[in-house]
Amino acid sequence: MQTKAQKNSLLLLTKITIILFYTWIAETEGKVPALIVFGDSTVDSGNNNVLPTALKANFLPYGRDFMGTGKPTGRFSNGRVATDFYSEMYGLRPFVPAYLDPEYNIEDFAVGVCFASAGTGIDPATAGVLSVIPLLKQVELFEEYQARLAAYLGSEMAKKTISEGVYAISIGTNDFIENYFALATPRFLEFTPESYIEFLISLSRDFIIQIYMLGARKIGFTGLSGIGCLPLERNRNPMWGRPCIEEYNKVAREFNSKLQQMTDELCKALPDLQLRVAHLFDFFSNILEKPPLYGFEDAQYGCCGTGTFELGYLCNEYTPFTCTDASKYVFWDAVHPTEKTSRIVAEFLMNTTFSKFK
Repeated sequence: MQTKAQKNSLLLLTKITIILFYTWIAETEGKVPALIVFGDSTVDSGNNNVLPTALKANFLPYGRDFMGTGKPTGRFSNGRVATDFYSEMYGLRPFVPAYLDPEYNIEDFAVGVCFASAGTGIDPATAGVLSVIPLLKQVELFEEYQARLAAYLGSEMAKKTISEGVYAISIGTNDFIENYFALATPRFLEFTPESYIEFLISLSRDFIIQIYMLGARKIGFTGLSGIGCLPLERNRNPMWGRPCIEEYNKVAREFNSKLQQMTDELCKALPDLQLRVAHLFDFFSNILEKPPLYGFEDAQYGCCGTGTFELGYLCNEYTPFTCTDASKYVFWDAVHPTEKTSRIVAEFLMNTTFSKFK
């Protein structure tokens, strides 16, 4: 039961959020021609639907709250993901379509496109674990997209869209929880955690340079949140109360620090590059530590099933114990946030990062 003080704090936070939201709309509408997305399941809007992989979310209860349609789209959420909200806040469409979704074409992609693939990582070996789209392949799809965009808009307008568009990158979690710490590839034998972080940062640098050379200038790279606090990881912790795995969180913080260093270096080296790290760790930790402040009742378990291990096909319409109101939960399944959480995160990152491009 929330106290009166908590309710008043929540009401104040809601009012401030609404004011900031409409301020962002007024400041950014019409200035951003397109939102272009790279990454993993945190932002995949359905590319995995057409892949021969076991990691999919194009079935219920995924998507049950998607824009009032109840349609599973391939998003690992009960509804929209953070980048869908970015798009809406920029005054574009209220969702970002997946590039490989046959329901959409270049007319749709001209104002927003998603190349992300659930289960992928910065490390190409991570994508191989579940046979999904590696980051380098996402760059190839981006090149193909540019050719299609030029044929549709004309060369000059396409170049303007590419140079003035905003790029959202959300990737890195799977390299640790699906690959390195899961012992799924030999990476844990080849690297210490510290040297693996350096390896990932080097690959991230190469990726940024690649899309820069292809015309990208305004890039937001979302840092890692507390990966040791995901329900899936907490359930693996044998300690009483299933606390967060601090070793994983330490790695996430170190990755974020190195990512910021790399960002500073590239911004000095590459003319006109506006590369920003969207720092999420502390904000998301606060949500987990004080869920009532954000209108949540549960921050330890996912809504789907028992909320401890269900993910992908293990979270389906026959899974027992799935909650009826996902808005009470921070997590939708054992790894991914609910639509409500994604909206809160998107509003925070829009205010701190994605509305700051010139």
